[in-house]
Amino acid sequence: MTKIKITQVKSAIDRPERQKKTIRALGIKKLNASVIKEDTLQIQGMITKVLHLVTVEKI
Repeated sequence: MTKIKITQVKSAIDRPERQKKTIRALGIKKLNASVIKEDTLQIQGMITKVLHLVTVEKI
């Protein structure tokens, strides 16, 4: 499976609690932090919900 790199580029402050929890569930702890994940349907769905806060790169 392919891997993707997810980087948080905008703050989750003043965002709904659901979006904050989604960012944490992706494993992102700080602004400008990156995580590498497998490209699964579940991860794609989570990214879709917080796409305005993150950038995604294929590896």
